[in-house]
Amino acid sequence: MFRVTTDASSHREAPLISNDPLADNTDLYAFRSPNDTNTITLIACYIPMELPEGGPNFASFGENIRYEIHVDNNASTTGDDIIYRFTFQKVNEDPTTFFNIRLGQQNLKTTYTAERTTDGGSSWSTIVSNGVVPPPNIGPRSIENATVGLGTTYSALVQNAIATASTGEKVFCGPADDPFFVDLGGVFDVGQSRRPGESGSEAARDGVAGFNCHVIAIQVPISSLQKDGKTVSMASNIRDGDFVIGVWA
Repeated sequence: MFRVTTDASSHREAPLISNDPLADNTDLYAFRSPNDTNTITLIACYIPMELPEGGPNFASFGENIRYEIHVDNNASTTGDDIIYRFTFQKVNEDPTTFFNIRLGQQNLKTTYTAERTTDGGSSWSTIVSNGVVPPPNIGPRSIENATVGLGTTYSALVQNAIATASTGEKVFCGPADDPFFVDLGGVFDVGQSRRPGESGSEAARDGVAGFNCHVIAIQVPISSLQKDGKTVSMASNIRDGDFVIGVWA
């Protein structure tokens, strides 16, 4: 009942931003949340072709970058009506080692501040302070071992990293499997688009399988996105223009 318009992007396709991978946003997703149909989930993905086991310098959000998700919910006005901004900070808890995790301490430990504006950026409100970014899933010794690692499970780290904003949104920032499917080898071989279901050399291949990206995910109540604060039950039909938003990052 709530429609979203988005523009598609790709992975490392723009020459200038490919030289700045921490700021390179690959794909943007906006959809009605399957676990709560009164909300919309917005997901912005960054850092393309991120190797999960790429230590010791594992990928992380940049400290000198403003990550933003923009929402336009009113076609009769100019500019963006809602903007979410994320800034990240890092600290090395054990600078005596090159290991990312050792003896219960973490290097490149990342936290964030999330802000929101509803007046085009004239004023900002902090909605999450000291949000936690889970570390990379390095392996069971680093994550689960209580002596040399963190003594927990990676699932617990992810769950504990889900924050509830002061304005009602649920927020997660961190590494995740890249959900996109694209046959990069075929596409950039002079546009050889191999098809799913074919076999042998003609079979489409997921060029981003086995790679991560860093995601900023926000689950937003529909009433917070709708320009008049209406709930989804108040939409006249699936094409109700008052319930259409545009999203970009």
